[in-house]
Amino acid sequence: MKEVFYKYIQELQDTITSKIEEIDGKTTFKEDIWKRPEGGGGRTRVIENGAVFEKGGVNISAVHGALPKAMQHYFKVGDLDFFACGLSLVLHPKNPFVPTVHANWRYFEMYDKNGSVVDSWFGGGQDLTPYYLFEEDAKHFHQICKNACDAHHPEFYTTYKKKCDEYFYNTHREEARGIGGLFFDYCKASNEMSMQDWYSFVSDVGNSFLEAYIPIVTRRKDSSYTKKQRNWQEIRRGRYVEFNLVHDKGTLFGLRTNGRIESILMSLPPHVQWQYDHHPEPDSEEEKLVKVLKKSVEWL
Repeated sequence: MKEVFYKYIQELQDTITSKIEEIDGKTTFKEDIWKRPEGGGGRTRVIENGAVFEKGGVNISAVHGALPKAMQHYFKVGDLDFFACGLSLVLHPKNPFVPTVHANWRYFEMYDKNGSVVDSWFGGGQDLTPYYLFEEDAKHFHQICKNACDAHHPEFYTTYKKKCDEYFYNTHREEARGIGGLFFDYCKASNEMSMQDWYSFVSDVGNSFLEAYIPIVTRRKDSSYTKKQRNWQEIRRGRYVEFNLVHDKGTLFGLRTNGRIESILMSLPPHVQWQYDHHPEPDSEEEKLVKVLKKSVEWL
């Protein structure tokens, strides 16, 4: 399974970066091949200062070795070895009317000292972080997520949409990071789903990403905006940074396993603001967004 999934994310990375370059039209991804001293490595692709995308990364990695002590404690296991591979992407558009997007699809195995697999699972998801709320965009993104889920189980969308709302939540701000999408983890073989079934589900979600996001980008990327609206975008980006550095499991896993710091922190936007005690004006479009982030919304 690990060879199958790694081949899949290599091809998916090519598909996504090609489409993003086409949409941007100004710049291309810089590729960085790296090795992890303890085992494995990855292929980082970063786009910066484009016509549409101010910064973005579409990264794949496959790392392996002894499970670090911090992760043994996290997983409540003993001295095991591990393999982890996945694709992780974040795209920060220049235009404040185009939402930031994040996605990740991953596979994990743990082994005893004889090399036997003792546990394996899939995880991942995709979610949208707008700076201005367009309900048609939110409904489109969620509908594509639901379509991918419905092909595999009638309850997957409802379940993983709820998990996304719960996970991408800044508890210290009492607000969601964005308007959600899907989040799933520890997807293991069971009577209902084999690992092959899970692979089919995760790859279908991955394959749906461009259909979920690109129409929104195309619709909004040429909209005119003011300095004030750009200012709001940078303030809201601060909330994105807070989540990634305080709560995000992927970031913490990378830091605890001696991950490549440039690849881990590529998710952070280049221009961010933290204004003291900032509040949007009453009845403004900015306040409309914040109100929505205070409670879970059933977009469909």
